[in-house]
Amino acid sequence: MQEYDIIVLGTGLKECVLSGLMSLSGKKVLHIDKNPYHGGESASISPLEELYRRFKVPGPPKSKGRGKEWNVDLVPKFFLGTGQLVKILLLTEVTRYLDFKVVEGSYVYKSGKVHTVPATEEDAHGSDLMGMFDKRRFKKLLHFALNFDTRNPRTHQDLDPHKTTTRELFSRFDLGQDVIEFTGHAIALHSSESYLDQPCLETLDRIRLYSESLSRHKSSPYLYPLYGLGELPQGFARLSAEYGGTFLLNRAVEEIVMDNGKVKAVRSDGKLFHCKQLICDPSYVPNRVRKVGRVIRVICLLNHPVKNTQEASSCQIIIPQTQLNRKSDIYISVVSYSHGVASDGMYIATVSTTVETRTPEKEVQPGLELLEPIVQKFVSITNLLVPNEDGRKSQIFVSRSYDATNHCETECEDIKDMYHRLTGAELCFVRSRQTSRSSEND
Repeated sequence: MQEYDIIVLGTGLKECVLSGLMSLSGKKVLHIDKNPYHGGESASISPLEELYRRFKVPGPPKSKGRGKEWNVDLVPKFFLGTGQLVKILLLTEVTRYLDFKVVEGSYVYKSGKVHTVPATEEDAHGSDLMGMFDKRRFKKLLHFALNFDTRNPRTHQDLDPHKTTTRELFSRFDLGQDVIEFTGHAIALHSSESYLDQPCLETLDRIRLYSESLSRHKSSPYLYPLYGLGELPQGFARLSAEYGGTFLLNRAVEEIVMDNGKVKAVRSDGKLFHCKQLICDPSYVPNRVRKVGRVIRVICLLNHPVKNTQEASSCQIIIPQTQLNRKSDIYISVVSYSHGVASDGMYIATVSTTVETRTPEKEVQPGLELLEPIVQKFVSITNLLVPNEDGRKSQIFVSRSYDATNHCETECEDIKDMYHRLTGAELCFVRSRQTSRSSEND
């Protein structure tokens, strides 16, 4: 009989991060995946021919270059330079296995055109998103946010961050609607308008996170791994294996065995593997999750940079919901040959949003229009699934589906929440020796 502390089903980013953390803490971990590759829903697909087969599209034509030069993310996500994922990478030293490159631009959509997101006083001064008076007010807000310290009441300016709403904060600085829009959605990265009536502390923290990430990397606050996001699950899988984790790929999971309401074992390919706790993505436990929405993603192959982005080889573009009378934002991520994910001169842009109507492809059309001409499109519509319970009773801990955002902050919140439920402890980001071989200056 084979016994483990934890069995992990699926090799998506969240599952691999947790597997690595558990192995690092001394747990005996078994990792099983029904697929023959790492990454699950967050895999990078290569060669290009496999992407065409996956979406049942004829091709690709020879003009796309060699198929092995492509690594196409199914769920592209950038991460903030001083954000939670970078802290986890440094904590675990998974940076040993990866190379990164700074994303070249961060943009926001307004009135049919994309504009650079102003997140410094210098950017604000030259921005065409604001008039002269709005620029002064925005700079005051930025200065307040960057100097705000929860532990130092002198920096609060008679404001209670736990009671004052973000709407009241913005009103206090007399911000115009255009400034509120890009501040809330392109800097604080809120995905809906509900944040306006929540305590302002989180928004202040988010503004500071964006600004600090930008100050570290200059061209944008975002990082992206060379050779695609699929490198991240593989990096954490290597960490798990280094600390004794066992991996079984291309193995069917036939049964999750329960005893008095708690997980006892997993049956795979006829063999029984016992465990005390189980981590998995929603696809392994369809009876333990519920649908809360849908996400549409359109992967686009381009042979040109996106217009009005200063010929950037990579960028993020956010279309705030209010620009299109929607309830949720539209996100566009662009990467290219410079990241080792496409043939020379080619780009990969992905448009994503939360589905609100019965015609999802029409919803993302404003984003697709910014990318024209498009060489080839690959459309996917997936269910947004969340666990029915927190897992403490059954000891089965299920991750949430990946949302429509093209940054990792919400996924990291899920990782931290699952870690807390698994261990009863908070995930502490102890600063480890930085071993990153960042190629941000390339």
